[in-house]
Order: sequence, then C-alpha cells, then structure tokens
Amino acid sequence: MKIFLRSYGCQMNKLDTALVSSALGEAGFSVADSEKEADVVLINTCSVRQHAEERVFSHLGHLKHIKKSRPGLVVGVIGCMAQRLGDKLLEHEAVDIVCGPAQIPQITKLVTETLQEKKKKLAVSEKIRQRSPESQTQALERFESAYGIGDKQIPGQAFVRAMRGCNNFCTYCIVPFVRGPETSRAPAAIIEQIKRLADEGVKLVTLLGQRVNSYKYPAPPRGGAGKKTYSLADLLEMASEIEGIEWLRFVTSYPAEEFFDDILQAIADLPKACNYLHIPAQSGSDRILRAMNRRYTAGEYLGLLGKARAVVPGIAIAGDFMVGFPGETEEDFEATIELVKRAKYKNCFIFKYSPRPGTTADKRLEDNVPAEVKKRRNIELLDVQNEISAEMNREFLNKEVKVLVEGLSKKPHLNRGGSENSPQLVGRTATDYIVVFNGPVSLAGEFVKVKITETSALTLFGELI
Repeated sequence: MKIFLRSYGCQMNKLDTALVSSALGEAGFSVADSEKEADVVLINTCSVRQHAEERVFSHLGHLKHIKKSRPGLVVGVIGCMAQRLGDKLLEHEAVDIVCGPAQIPQITKLVTETLQEKKKKLAVSEKIRQRSPESQTQALERFESAYGIGDKQIPGQAFVRAMRGCNNFCTYCIVPFVRGPETSRAPAAIIEQIKRLADEGVKLVTLLGQRVNSYKYPAPPRGGAGKKTYSLADLLEMASEIEGIEWLRFVTSYPAEEFFDDILQAIADLPKACNYLHIPAQSGSDRILRAMNRRYTAGEYLGLLGKARAVVPGIAIAGDFMVGFPGETEEDFEATIELVKRAKYKNCFIFKYSPRPGTTADKRLEDNVPAEVKKRRNIELLDVQNEISAEMNREFLNKEVKVLVEGLSKKPHLNRGGSENSPQLVGRTATDYIVVFNGPVSLAGEFVKVKITETSALTLFGELI
C-alpha cells in the first residue's frame, strides 16, 4: 500500500507529518511520489488563517474528482482543521478520515480500518480545552518518542516538540481551540529523543512550542533529590552536551519577561545555541496590542529586543506582524511601521487578518478594515522590511559564513557556473540566513564555508570555499 502526505502550515505541522510518515512506514506503507500512485492520501491542515483552509478545500475538490475514477482511494484530513470542523469535515464527499492533532497516535489504526471496512472514521477531542486524560498524554509521548526522527526532506535536521498547546488566548488566534491546553514535555524524554537523533546523524535540532520560551517542567534535578523547575535555558544546556548535535534553535517565542534573561544568557554562553530569536510582535500600536490580548506594549517589546542585543551581540531577530486587525486605523498602522524600522529584523512574516470562527475577535469585533486596505498595508509593510533586510544583508558581502546545506535549491536564482556535478544548492547559517551557492549534492546535511559574493533582501549568494 502506498501513502501520499501533504502538509500545510507551521513547523508543528511539519513535525506531525514526519511522525505520521514514520509510523505508517513502520506499519508497511510506502511513500508515493504523487496522489495518482497512492492508495491513501493524508492532508495535514492548518486553521490559523482562512486562506490556509481554502487551500485544503480546493485540494479536497481535486481529490473528489480523482475518487470518481478510483473509489477505493482513502482520503484523510488530520491536524488543526480536522479538530476545528470535526464531523462537518467528514460530510465532505472526498473525506474518509478526520483526525485531530491529539489523536495522531491512532492514525495507523484509522487508516488500516478504513481500508478494510470502507467506513468513515472520526477521531477528535470532544472538549479540547480540558486537560487531556493521562492515557492520551502517554500515547502522544510514546508516539513522539518512537517516531521522532530527522527530517527526511532536509538531511541533518530535526524538529523536537518541547511543548504542546497554548494558554495565551490572543483574541485572533485559533490555536488554543485546536491544540488544547499548554503542556510541557518531560526534559528527560526530550533529551533522550535528541540523543537518538544525534546517533542518526542529525546536527541541527529545533525545539518547538507555540510559546516555547515559557517551557517549564517540575522534576527532580539531575543526580539529586527534591524538585527543580526546568526552563528552556535548562533544555538548551542539556541538549548542548549531546555529542553530534552542533546547532540548537527554538521557535516561537512570546514577548514576555518570564525566563527571558536565562534564555538569553544560555544563548550567549552555549556555543551550540544559535544566535537567533523569532519573537512575533503582531502590531506596533498599543491600542491594537490590547485588543489582541498580547499583554505588552510596543515599548516593552522593543526593550526585550534591546536586552537581547545587549546580552547576545550579533543576534538575528525575526518577527511576525498582522495588518488589518479590527479597528486598525492609519495611525495604528504607522505605529507598526515605526516599530519595524526600530526593531531592524533580519526578516518578518507579515499576514492580513482573517476572522477565525470561535475566537474572541470573531465573536466580539467587526472585521471592518476593507480587503483592499489590508492588501495595501501588507504590501507597504513588506516593502519597509525588504529595505531593512536588503541593507542588513549587504553587510555579508565578501564575508565567509558557515552553512548547513539543505539540498538542491527549489528556485534556481543565480546558477552561475553550475553544472550537472555542481548544481545550485541552498543552506542556512546559524542565524537562519538563506545562502545559495553551487556545489555537489552530496553536501546535503553537511556544514560548509561559503564566501558571499552577492546579496538580495531575502537571500545571500556565494561561492563554496
């Protein structure tokens, strides 16, 4: 039997897709190169924005037509959209399986039974905000530990979940309602997983959490009695002791003081901890931040960035912003532009607000910023950030950088001097700058030195040393 997996959304979804692929592989399924060759198609979905869900429904429409000529094809929808829509999604003609994020340990059973019984299957959390039963938590932990392998698409790299869920309740965000309460994994389980990854040749581990800097887990200290509350700084220190792991990253951080000083000091002190911080601001307007329930001011946010740069000189900082939140005026938007200019991010992810059913903003606030205004603000903010990125990237000209090679470049840029034996490759620096250069494909998963010869707002171009 062959299975085809497609993943939309964040790193958390990429990790879940890798876990599901590994579990099904152990059960005897092989990975198909396309949907046409597959007996089972699984779509791992995202509900953070309306556009992400629209893409899934478009894909399901395509699969509905395929099923007319191949009625035996099994289609499953997993992830956040599955949890949000549940049995409503199961009513879709193309859909046979609906499985929420907390139920992915059941995926092999669900797929096997659907193939045998030809009946639709639903597995989601009935009361998502209730603390999960211990049996479910243990099942997730066993699944994570058993199938937490390196990224087969990008050699030498792996995501490791530090925590699940979120308790922040930003008014626009669906995540607490599809991934449940915030729960930190035991540090011993995380470290054991990273050790196995190192044994498999993984060099870069990225610790994941919706607000990973709030990680905390009470447990006895190593080699001692009593109790200690482990933080992300502790995880970084413990992981840095693992032979074979050379780089450690973590995403995504929420702008809060809790553990912030300890985490910054860990980055400064630990050679393996990458000098990189992804810390979304979402808006530069204090009024809009209050409406978003973000619990900090623009000034406090910039203070955190200043502290990060003081403790970790040369740290690269990335941000997220949302434009067109209900009630956002031109004055509010100008405040966001000002924050972006002052923050000097290496890059920013910028999105247009879209109402998510069930969130506080959708229930209480009118989506009153016109679509054309959202689009204009999105483009304008991107232009501001691109100018900043282009200026910062120019500082890399004629410098050498250490790069972890990901593989062939999917979008050939400057294929100068390329050949069959030296195609265009792409990699990233410890600070997450994208670097494109020519070299042999065998370098995928390895560290190399590259001299930067040209730059753009998004990419560094260079020559392999």
